[in-house]
Amino acid sequence: MKKIAFILAGFLFVLTVSAQNERPITTGVPFLLITADARAAGMGDNGVATSADAFSQQFNPAKYAFALKKQGFTVSYTPYLTDLVNDISLGQVTYYNRMNERSAFATSLRYFSLGEIQLTDAGGIDQGIVKPNELALDLSYSLHLSDKFAMAVAGRYIRSNLKIASANNDASAANSFAVDVAGFFQSEEMAFTDFNGRYRLGFNFQNMGPKISYDADVERSSNFLPSNLKLGGGFDFIFDDYNKIGLNLEFNKLLVPTPKKVIDTNGNGFIDGNESQAAADEYNSVGWASGIFKSFGDAPDGFSEELKEVTYGIGAEYWYQDSFALRTGYFNESKDKGARKFATLGAGFKYTTITLDVSYLFSISKVKNPLENTLRFSLTFNFGDDYDQY
Repeated sequence: MKKIAFILAGFLFVLTVSAQNERPITTGVPFLLITADARAAGMGDNGVATSADAFSQQFNPAKYAFALKKQGFTVSYTPYLTDLVNDISLGQVTYYNRMNERSAFATSLRYFSLGEIQLTDAGGIDQGIVKPNELALDLSYSLHLSDKFAMAVAGRYIRSNLKIASANNDASAANSFAVDVAGFFQSEEMAFTDFNGRYRLGFNFQNMGPKISYDADVERSSNFLPSNLKLGGGFDFIFDDYNKIGLNLEFNKLLVPTPKKVIDTNGNGFIDGNESQAAADEYNSVGWASGIFKSFGDAPDGFSEELKEVTYGIGAEYWYQDSFALRTGYFNESKDKGARKFATLGAGFKYTTITLDVSYLFSISKVKNPLENTLRFSLTFNFGDDYDQY
């Protein structure tokens, strides 16, 4: 069972985008795309343009320049594939510090454990236990370019230790690095007839970096990082000092080339191994930087297929007295590109400097979600001086 779970987790994105698809886009280290904090998870994985919180590092680090507390520390825990095993999980810790009115920095560590795998040889002899895992360590800096707009850059070290020792005992981990470039705009509070309001806009070019490979044959075995573009907006309805509702919309597109159609070049009526390998070699020969630019217009079926590669999520959040929150959301992906569709519920409880968030996911697709029937928890500690909105 552990081996089965390892295969399922290691190729999660292959499985989720292989059902009912035309040309799935797969990447290495897909754990980078898993939503770790329960607040964003409760709003359909919305986070690029929501109000600033201590978990902004994953979605949009530029939001830290708008943090209302000087410092924050978070811990989150996400069980994974709970219907199959009980030892696969994602954990994350984050710390931010708003150094002054204009700038802030943050760092986070994300650790994805795939549990234990019992190894045996062809004769069933015990060969020991391995514990594959992946991690990402990042650092970001955000700066106000005006009272209402900030930008941020982030650097990320990625280590993927999934390779099991072979006959030559080569079980070295794969390594890579990536950068993010993000921006965030937040308006002043505006007065309307029956309420006050504030709107927000955000973007993040995320996980842009060299491909990752586990083998010496880098040309054939390398995998693109899950580079992606997040775009979103939100609006807060501020009814009074006790009641506030935030609505959010977010779009996401992988900045990874679309696999090409495999062509029957020899005219024998079927696709053979050489033709499949030739197509794979052509795809793998694309560099990571050129692949980002190609991803905006390389779908074989043109613009209509490019649109199918865009996912979207909508979310809503209600706060009462800034002490209790209720959340809901919806996430949609084209049936030809993965068919992930799910609804979410969440809640938040804030007491002085401590906030506890929880979320739950309901899959509404034929493709089973690995986070289905899973509660996600995150804990935030905010402390230090208070900052005004501007």
